[in-house]
Order: sequence, then C-alpha cells, then structure tokens
Amino acid sequence: MRWNTIITGLLCALCTSVVAPSSTRAADPKQKYTYDQHVAAIFKDKCVACHNPDKKKNDFDISTYADLMRGGAAGEAIKPGDADGSRLFRLMMHSEKPFMPPDAPPIAKESIDTVRLWIQQGALENAGSKPVPIKPKADVSLTSIKRGKPDVVPMPTAPMRREPLVTTTKANAVIAMAASPWAPLVAVGSQKQILLYHGDTMELIGVLPFNHGTPQVLKFSRNGSLLLAGGGRGGQSGKVVVYNVSNGETIVEVGNENDAVLAADISADQAQIALGGPSKMIRIYSTKDGTLVREIKKHTDWIYSVEFSPDAVLLATADRSGGLFVWESATGREFYNLRGHTAGILDVSWRDDSNVLATASEDASVRLWEMENGNPIKNWAAHGGGTQAVKFGHDNRIVSTGRDQVTKIWDMNGTNLKSLPAHADVALRVAFSHDGQKIYSGDWTGQINVYASADAKLLAQAGTNPQTPAQQLESATKNLVIKQQAFDAANAAHSAAATKAAQAATDMAPAQRLATDSANLAQQTAAAAAPAKAAADKATADLAAATNKQQATSIKSAALGEAYGKLKTAADANKGNADLQAAAAQVKIPADQAAAELAAAQTALTAATTAAAATNTAYQAGAKNVAETAAAAKLAAEIFAPRAAAAKAAADGAAPMKATLDKATAELTAAKADVEKLKVVVVPPKK
Repeated sequence: MRWNTIITGLLCALCTSVVAPSSTRAADPKQKYTYDQHVAAIFKDKCVACHNPDKKKNDFDISTYADLMRGGAAGEAIKPGDADGSRLFRLMMHSEKPFMPPDAPPIAKESIDTVRLWIQQGALENAGSKPVPIKPKADVSLTSIKRGKPDVVPMPTAPMRREPLVTTTKANAVIAMAASPWAPLVAVGSQKQILLYHGDTMELIGVLPFNHGTPQVLKFSRNGSLLLAGGGRGGQSGKVVVYNVSNGETIVEVGNENDAVLAADISADQAQIALGGPSKMIRIYSTKDGTLVREIKKHTDWIYSVEFSPDAVLLATADRSGGLFVWESATGREFYNLRGHTAGILDVSWRDDSNVLATASEDASVRLWEMENGNPIKNWAAHGGGTQAVKFGHDNRIVSTGRDQVTKIWDMNGTNLKSLPAHADVALRVAFSHDGQKIYSGDWTGQINVYASADAKLLAQAGTNPQTPAQQLESATKNLVIKQQAFDAANAAHSAAATKAAQAATDMAPAQRLATDSANLAQQTAAAAAPAKAAADKATADLAAATNKQQATSIKSAALGEAYGKLKTAADANKGNADLQAAAAQVKIPADQAAAELAAAQTALTAATTAAAATNTAYQAGAKNVAETAAAAKLAAEIFAPRAAAAKAAADGAAPMKATLDKATAELTAAKADVEKLKVVVVPPKK
C-alpha cells in the first residue's frame, strides 16, 4: 500500500490525541530530547491503536522506538538528524500533502518543535543513547592531493532541480557564497536551499536542498568536485552537508550542533571536515564514516571562520573576539596563536602555496601572515566600518569587501588595484572567478553583482530569492511582449527612415550619374586637348625659330649682296685691275650662298606660319570644348551636391535606427529563447 496511506493511518489519530503535559511546554534547543521522555507521549494515544504488534496497519508499528525507526512497508518514517527529510515530520508540518491530521490544523506547535528537535538531535531513544553518525554514501577522501587545475573541470552534468524550494517576499542577505576554483560555477545560500549559478551568465542551473535551515557557510573542495554547506537553525540545530557537484547528490552529513554552524571547510585531501559556531568548539569529522575525530576547545567566543590550507597540512580558525589560531590538521595540535586583530575576524583565506594566510576583521583591516614563523607580513585598512570578507585569487591578487559597500582588489603589498562600484548596502561576501576575470560580490539586500576585474564593469546580477521556473516563464513571457513591442517600434522607425533614405538615394542617383558622366567627359576632353595644346606650343616655338632664322639670313644676305654689288661695280669699271676682279669673284660666292639660305629660310618661315596657324586653330577648338565640358561638369556637381547632402542626412538618420533595430532584434531573439527554454523546464516534453 502507498506510503501516503501508511502515514495517513498513523496521523489520523493525532488530531484527537491528548498530548502529555511534558510535551506541550515550549521546546528548549539546549535540552537533550529522547523518544522515551519526550516523543513517545505525542504518538502514544490512538496511533498505537492502529499501529501495534497485533494490528500493524500497513506493516507499520509505532508502539516501540525500534518499530518506529524500522518504518513501514514503504520505508523509513524518521531520518535521524534531518527533520525536514523525514516524511512523517513533513506531513505533520503540513509542508507536504496529504496534510496530517487530515481536515484539521497541524498539531500543537510545541509538539512539532519537540519532534523536530528530537529528530535533529539524532532521534535518540533514551538519555543514555548517543547520536549515530550518518554513514556517508561514498568515500570521497583522496589518496593524494593534486595541486592546480584538475584534469576534468567539475561542473554539473546531470539534470538538476531548478525549481526553488522556498520563495519569499524579501530576499535574504548573501551570508553564504562560494565560487568554484576551477569552473564557472557560483553557489549562493538561500533559505533551506543552495542556488547554483553559472559563473559567466548567472543563469540558475540548479537548486540543492539544505533541509537543516539556512546555509551560513559554503565552500568548494580544492579540486572543485564537492560543495560543502554548513548552517542550521539559530539556537536549535546545526549541520554540515557535502554535495557532489556533478549531480547535486548529498554524499556526507556530519555534525549534531545545538546551534547553527557558522564556519566549516573540507580538507584538500577530502578526508576531514572541520566546523565551528556559537559553541566555541572546533569539531573535526571523518568523511569516511562520519565519526567525530577530535574536538578543539581553545576559542573563547563564537567561531566565525574555518579553512584548511590548500596542502591539507594546516587548519586556520578565527572567532568573534579576534582570536586566530592555526592547527596541525592531522593532530589538532596548536601551530600558531596569531595576535593582532582588535575585533571579530569574519573571514580567512589561504594563498595557493599554503605559505600565507589572509584575514579580514571588523577592525577594518586585512592582515597577511606568513607560516614559516607565524609573523604578520602586511596589514592595511581595507574597509571603513569593518572588512567582511577576503579571498586570494590563483594569481595572488586579493579581493575584499565590507561595510563601506565597496569591493576592492589588492596586491600583496596592500596596493589598491581596483575599486568596484558600490553596493546598495553592506557587502558581505566576495570571491574571484576560477580564471580571475570576474569578481562575485554579495550584499545585505540579497543581490550578487558580477564585475569584470580588469575594468570594474558590471557584467551580470543575481539574487538569493530567485523566481520559480513558472514565475520565470511568466516574467519571461511579459518580457517577450515588451521586447516584441520594442522590436515593432524599432522596426517601424527604421522602415520609415530606410524608406526616406532609399527615396533620397533614388532622387540623388540621376544627378550623381550626370555629375559623374560630366566629370568623366570633362576629363576625357581635357585629355584629348592636351596633344593639340602640345602641338600648338611646338608649332609656335617652331614659328619663332623660323622667324629668327629668316631675319638673320635676310640681314646676312643683304649685307653680302651689297658688298658684292659694290665690288662688281668697281671691277667692271677697272677691268685691268686683276686684284679687284679677284676680290669681286671671291665675295660673289658667299653672297650667292646667303641668297640661297634666305630663300630656304623664307620657305621654312612660310611653312611654320601655316603650321602654327593650323595647330592653334585646332587647339582653340579643343580649348573651347574643354571649357564647355568643365562648365557642364561644374553645373552637374552643383546639382548633385544638395541631393547628395540630403541622401547622406537620410542615411545618417537611418543608421542609429538600424543600430536600435539590431539591438531590439537581438533582445527579442534572446527573449524568445528564454521563453522556449523555460517552457521545457516548466512543461517537460512528452516522452
């Protein structure tokens, strides 16, 4: 028969049962609760009438402790150490259907609180009983520690629950946050749950249950394969749970604190878990069998921070009064008592080589301690009002945050490398991303900001109170409507601008063609006129040379002719003068040559004059064409210019609208993808 029927049969009697006086008093978290002394009376009356050795309804007997813990046909009813994980208790609480008692309010709050504390304390039978450690589901201890990045980077691979277990009207503060050392994965504590965000997009990729209350501390193992969560219910109970990062399954549960666990860590060899809190006691548990290995009582105030060194050799613990100790993790012996802080130490962080410890305190400082001699090597005032958190990065940079609401990046000399934009309220937790490119910082309002470590740009945001997938789908659907409207408006505006730009381009095209053609023709005409100009220039030069030649030969010929004429006249008059006859004959030769040269020069001058006239006529015609085509090109350019300006203005006006449309298109595409992705989560496809 179904387990619901079994529990229904058991709890029907509760609605009419008479509760013993001892169980109606307000539950005291500091008191040790047992089945015999406190719980048996709550279940005694009519439950036993239906669930006893003679009448085992649904094979479930509640008349004795052993029978109750054995469970019924459907399995165990009580899970020691985990009230919310006990189905019997959930039905009594009306946190799971069918509500019990049926058609009636839950049983008295005092009785519920008593049963809760009894289960949380280990479901003890009597005053002499001791809690039985919950055996781990697997041995997670390592035979050796591999330093640096693992061969396989741990990320969730199996489908995980994305539906928040709890949603509230107001987000809780980011009191627990951790980033995987080797993967883009961020864990954030919320009420009764741990939220797993993708470190690059801050998309919620998984929700892990923390049934023990509110997580107060989160730590990834040094290789990133495990996630440790410590927390509980203030003044009532505390627990540490270790999850497998790849599938979200719970592997180890340790601790039976009477108050919430405030600090915890798992050693690098994954063999030990250390925890602390208001008890002022450090407790070390074995991950192999869940047993308590040792207790260290040295702190005088609440323990706020616990962290194993990366080589698993040392354990650092710090408290509310500024107490800071380093222990040998293998033996629990005191290694150093580090004094210097004057107020509570809220966080500690080891450098990757285990040689330097960083501490953050309400005294506003960050201090660095070396482990060779236990001496302080640097300290600086990091955050006014108090430093809340500090973490080393793989590159030895340090990031811290605090009451001044500002997250800061430092080098080991205390030099402020970068200050990130301030939070809206006190910043509580901080971490580097696995690659050091991002900073995760959470504050009192429940907001986690993701910054680029290089330029402090805000990259993404998330919170401690995420919506359910159904709520996300509703929001995404509304967002899709908004993005569709934005796209439609951007598309309409761009279409109008694009139409105007296209019309302006159309109007410009004929003028552009005319201007181009006219300019080309002017260039061609000028190019064609160039040879004519050269020919005209040459002909003019030739004419000038021929004119000079003709002028020179003319003067020469006239002079020689005149000289010969005079000699010849004298010779003719004195025929008997042989010398005069010889002189006349001698001058006649150059005179005849000069006359011949003059005739040739005159012929050349006539030819040059004719050629110059012809080439200049041709050039003048070409020059006229050049002037006309240039004027036409200038006019075409003047016609084109205003149309080109109008087309450019229209195109420039369309450009930002195109950018707006591109952005709207991308956002619409993303919004559609979000809706489709959430539809699959909210309404899984039929198999």
